[in-house]
Amino acid sequence: MSKLDSFIRRMLAQRDCLNFAAGAIEQLPGPVLELGLGNGRTYDHLREVLPERDIYVFELVVKAFASCIPPEDRLFLGEVTLNLVRAAGILGKTAALAHCDLGTSDKRKNAGLAAQIAPLLDPLMAPGGIVVSNMPMVGDGWSNLPEPPGVKAGRYFLYQVEG
Repeated sequence: MSKLDSFIRRMLAQRDCLNFAAGAIEQLPGPVLELGLGNGRTYDHLREVLPERDIYVFELVVKAFASCIPPEDRLFLGEVTLNLVRAAGILGKTAALAHCDLGTSDKRKNAGLAAQIAPLLDPLMAPGGIVVSNMPMVGDGWSNLPEPPGVKAGRYFLYQVEG
């Protein structure tokens, strides 16, 4: 498969998983966490599908489209691991959805990053909350959710945080 086709499939899987998660948290109050802003495309998508939600973004350096930059009071700028700890002190266990789009094409490095991130998300996630990730993660009390129809297993990952 070409890199272009792989990218397109990953973007479709990302969108389908985010749409699934948005529907799954419909009755669960709380903010959304976006780990990794990039160009801001998924942040913009989350604003569209969850317009009533506060969306907190975690990014090392903002390089997004001007229209996709979150307000300063919703932006945790700098190292994600430090900011997740800081956010837990501010937001508590309230997040209904977390989308993690971090890492590189190096699966070994991604595994290490995922092992760091998952325990830092736990103090932020509300019981019943959903974690959507571009890399496999293991959180305490998280259960795997099946992929939405059309999403190939292992392309994107969904978890529900138990109460």
